[in-house]
Amino acid sequence: MAKSSALSKPRDQAPRQSKAPEAPVQDLDRLIHERMRLGIVSALAANSSLTFNDLKRLLKTTDGNLSVHARKLEDAGYIACMKSFEGRMPKTEYTLTATGRKAFEKYLNHMEALIQAMKAPDPATKER
Repeated sequence: MAKSSALSKPRDQAPRQSKAPEAPVQDLDRLIHERMRLGIVSALAANSSLTFNDLKRLLKTTDGNLSVHARKLEDAGYIACMKSFEGRMPKTEYTLTATGRKAFEKYLNHMEALIQAMKAPDPATKER
C-alpha cells in the first residue's frame, strides 16, 4: 500500500532555493552561542569588569550554573578571572580578554551575516 502523498511535495513544484548565508552555520562559535555564555560575554563586552555576584544578579542564575559557564569561557581564554578579598570576603571579578572580544565580534558579524541573508529578497519569489 502506497503512503499518503499529503506529506510529499507536488511534482510540478521546484524546491525553494534560498540564498546561502555568507558564513556557514557550522562556523558559528558554539562556545559563545550557548545562552548563558552569550550573556556573560555580552555583559563583559559592555562593562570593563563585573564581579561574580554582579553577573549572577544580571543573568538571574545560580552560583553553580554561572561558575560552570564562566569556567568554560575562562578555559578558552575568552574571559579572565581575578580573585581577591575585600576585608575577609572573597571577591571574584571577570573581564573580557582580547581573545574573547575578538571571538565575540566574529560571532556578532556571523549572526549579522545570517540575518542579512534571511532578509535578502529571494530571487525565486520575485515577481516578473
